[in-house]
Amino acid sequence: MDHAANAAGRLSGKELLKFANEETTLAQLKERIGKTIEYLKGMTPAEIDGTEGKEIKITFPNGNTREFTGQSLLLGNSLPNFYFHVVTAYSILRH
Repeated sequence: MDHAANAAGRLSGKELLKFANEETTLAQLKERIGKTIEYLKGMTPAEIDGTEGKEIKITFPNGNTREFTGQSLLLGNSLPNFYFHVVTAYSILRH
């Protein structure tokens, strides 16, 4: 959820969603998913189109930073993370 929302937010220039990461029930997780979906529905293709060369800098809690272009963030970070989690969820379900 966070990667999808954060990538779209960074590309569109919108304020990023913030979650406390304190969910302990399935209902709370479903609520978080719903909030993320609503956030993403609030984006338009026009807000993201043409951001391939946009400079994006991410500072992590430990102070380390990574610099991306819009295209490298999406293709080299966000989509691989998404597919990793899809495959992991699939593997767990098959187990």
